[in-house]
Amino acid sequence: MSLTKTIVLRKVILSKSTINKTVIKSIYVAVFLFCFSAFGNDWQALYKRPTSIPFPSNNLYSTEKAALGKMLFFDPRLSHNFNMTCATCHNPSFGWEDATKTSIGSQNTALSRHSPTIINMAWGKSFFWDGRAKTLEAQAQGPIESAVEMNISLDTVVKRLSKVPQYTEWFKRVFGSSGISGDNIRKAIATYERTVVSGLAPFDLWIEGDESAISSSAKRGFTLFNGKANCATCHQGWNFTDNQFHDVGLLGDDLGLGALTKKAKDNFSFKTPGLRNIGQRAPYMHDGRFESLTMVIAHYVGGIVDRDSRSAQLKTIMLTAQEINDLEAFLMTLTGEDTPVTLPLLPY
Repeated sequence: MSLTKTIVLRKVILSKSTINKTVIKSIYVAVFLFCFSAFGNDWQALYKRPTSIPFPSNNLYSTEKAALGKMLFFDPRLSHNFNMTCATCHNPSFGWEDATKTSIGSQNTALSRHSPTIINMAWGKSFFWDGRAKTLEAQAQGPIESAVEMNISLDTVVKRLSKVPQYTEWFKRVFGSSGISGDNIRKAIATYERTVVSGLAPFDLWIEGDESAISSSAKRGFTLFNGKANCATCHQGWNFTDNQFHDVGLLGDDLGLGALTKKAKDNFSFKTPGLRNIGQRAPYMHDGRFESLTMVIAHYVGGIVDRDSRSAQLKTIMLTAQEINDLEAFLMTLTGEDTPVTLPLLPY
């Protein structure tokens, strides 16, 4: 059975709103485990890395566009006080996230959420923890114009950049006669962000057949991940995310997706994060509440809050101390080779 069929079955099951949530959960887990076991010795194919980066037809890749996007990503002129860049909260040294519990805005005020990584966002379906942006282009605009983040309108950014001769030349070279515009700024940044892809990890080498690439503990952890620990019901595929939204039983008053949809079933739901380079990306969860992967695993073992909106995929799990160690050992194999990021020379 193919992975596509697995996903289709999952969607069919979860669309039956009349089915009791407990029944849905049981059926889903059974279907996933059946499909997983059906691969036999080929189950590793589920986790093979893609061979190319997808770009949308209305914003195709070019090396010059990505280079321009990189300049914009690291340019403080895209913030009101000239004191922030996109990289302030999406720092390549910290897994393209922020090392603080929650991000700090341009007004030096703490935000309510931890910055999500931009690693592998070329394969994303929606963006931000609550999915409010449907494209990377829209995501790029959000923090720039947010009053608590970079706090500047795109129109003002356009005016600023239009006074910089080298930027004028770059935009003309990349976009032709349309030149510097809000839309082209979004497109350039999004193009660069799509090039941020996790490097080859020990897990990938193991998938390709190198049995020495990961430890015996990590191999046991991978078995747990896809079975007893129930992780793979949400953390699926090569990037380890279903790109869906789930209430994973965290205490708090942030409604996540529910604040946007105004639907009770969506309350406390946040997007499943991918797990690539997860060892570099502490702290964890949408609000950075957990300082370590051990704390994250402990939550799923004994800290889940039960409520009506809780994800049907969650189930009670019991893990020994050794199993927790094995699971963490596996997660650490997902951190890939670091590609040094050279800061661009900004136009003047």
